[in-house]
Amino acid sequence: MAVPGISEDELALIRSVILLRMIRRILERDARILEESGMLKSPELYTDMIHNAERRASLVQQEIQAEFKRRGIKLLGFHQNEEGIEAEYTYKGFRGYMKILWPALRSEISSRIRAYLGNDMAPSTPNFMV
Repeated sequence: MAVPGISEDELALIRSVILLRMIRRILERDARILEESGMLKSPELYTDMIHNAERRASLVQQEIQAEFKRRGIKLLGFHQNEEGIEAEYTYKGFRGYMKILWPALRSEISSRIRAYLGNDMAPSTPNFMV
C-alpha cells in the first residue's frame, strides 16, 4: 500500500534501493564463488570486473540514500518470499508497503547488473540461417 502524497518518482527510488541491495549481494556472492572455485587461471580479472560493478552500484545507492533523507523516506526493511520481495518504508511519518514480483525482479536485476558490468546490451541470441 502506498502512503498519501508519495509520488511515482519516490516509489521508484524505494524500488531502486531494494534492487541495488540485491544486486550488491549477488555480485559479492558471485565474486566469492569465482575466487574460491579454483577453476579459473586468472580469477582476479573477473572478480575485478565484478568488484567494479559493485562499487558502481554502491555509488548509485549512496546517491539515492541522500535523496531519501531530502525527501523524508526511510526503508525499514524487506524480505523475500515465494512471490517476490515485500518491503516496508516510511514517508513523512506514514508507513507504506511495496511488493515486487519475481518475474519483474529477475529481468530488471539482470539488466542492471549488465549495465554495472559495462555491458548494457541485451543478451545476444544466435542468428542461424537455415
